[in-house]
Amino acid sequence: MAVSSAKTVFHLLTDDDLAPEQAQALIALAAELKAQHQAGHPQHHLLRGKTLAMIFQKPSTRTRVAFEAGMAQLGGHALYLSTNDLQLGRGETIADTARVLSRYVDVIMARVFKHADVVELATYATVPVINGLSDLAHPTQGLADMLTIKEHLGGWEGRTLAYLGCANNMAHSLALSGALVGLNVRLACPPVCAPDATILARAQAIAAKTGAQITVHADPWEAVAGVDVVYTDVWVSMGQQATPTLLEALRPYQVTPAIMAAAGPQAIFMHCLPMYRGQEVVAEVADGPQSVIFDQAENRLHLHKALLVALLTDAGTRVFSGTTA
Repeated sequence: MAVSSAKTVFHLLTDDDLAPEQAQALIALAAELKAQHQAGHPQHHLLRGKTLAMIFQKPSTRTRVAFEAGMAQLGGHALYLSTNDLQLGRGETIADTARVLSRYVDVIMARVFKHADVVELATYATVPVINGLSDLAHPTQGLADMLTIKEHLGGWEGRTLAYLGCANNMAHSLALSGALVGLNVRLACPPVCAPDATILARAQAIAAKTGAQITVHADPWEAVAGVDVVYTDVWVSMGQQATPTLLEALRPYQVTPAIMAAAGPQAIFMHCLPMYRGQEVVAEVADGPQSVIFDQAENRLHLHKALLVALLTDAGTRVFSGTTA
């Protein structure tokens, strides 16, 4: 994982800050914590006395509630900090904010517009920094999605996910997370919003080691043929402009019953939410029997908890050494 210059501190800024063995160990820890939570086993001793600062340039439902509820369940405390709550809104530098927060809290999560902002936070922070979403990547979602896929399909090896839509931060994280766990990922996107070339190269390099294949397709029908997972995201991310040209280019990538039929009856449908039924996916699919979107949303909680436990307790030795047992 990325390392700060002040002392050895782990940051999760993109999915591949984790090695394949570390990613799989983290997901295994999430599954373990989920099972304990569902069995009613108390976990509030794990992070008692720990504090998470949550910086939000962009609002959120799942990111905020999953981190805040997760810290509460683990016995810690989470602070919600919008840019209006911080001196960032008056021009204080990100570097100074990172230095100050590092004196107060044990870990920082930031949901930002520009990836450079979370990188700068991590550069100057002396506590772990988690990317809760940036314009480049959404690693906590991507890793949580790998947990959901394993739960529903039994594993990742030999399985294939097709992502339809703009190759945005979510597509990047799916390519990286999929590569880390050995899941094949097909990115089906119009040329107007192709994946970042550097991210694609990184994902393909990891996939070469884990046995996965990461490919890009212009034809959505080619991409979904026989896959195990059909995945989409909003066509226009927060802060972007929905131009008529972009919407028209994306129209063939809408997930419909016909698209799901091309994937096959075994395929599950996933979406990171929020969604616009009738745009990137029709309601019949989103609310249909193949949809696992709410299992997917729940797993954000368990992945977040696993990440916090790994970063702030001795469990980190197990995760960062790649031990799954």
